[in-house]
Amino acid sequence: MRLPELAGNPGKLMYRQLILAAALGLACAFAAPAPAYQLAPSPPAQQTQQTAPAHDDRLIESGSYVNKAGNTVHRPAHTVSGNAPTGATAQCRDSSYSFSQSHRGTCSHHGGVSRWL
Repeated sequence: MRLPELAGNPGKLMYRQLILAAALGLACAFAAPAPAYQLAPSPPAQQTQQTAPAHDDRLIESGSYVNKAGNTVHRPAHTVSGNAPTGATAQCRDSSYSFSQSHRGTCSHHGGVSRWL
C-alpha cells in the first residue's frame, strides 16, 4: 500500500488505523504479565555438607516452593522412620513434617498443624 493512495481517502486510512488499534488492544488484553515471584531470579542453592543422623529421617516426598519472603522451602514431607527431620518446624495432622518459616498457612493442605516443633 502506498501512502499517496491513503492520502486521497481519509476514511480508508481511519479504517486501517482502527483495525490496527483493535489488533494491538486484543494482543495487550490477552498478554498476561508474569507474577512478580516468577520474574525474580531464584536465590542460589546453598551447598551444605551434612552428616547422616543417628536415626533415619530421610524424606519420602521431594519438592519445594518459594514463600512470601522469597525463600525456597521444602514442601511438607514424611520421613522413612517417622521421626522429625532436621529443620522441620511443625508436624502436620497427616503425619508429614513442615519446614515452613511462618505460622500462617503451615500444613494447610495436610490437615493443619498437629504440633509445633
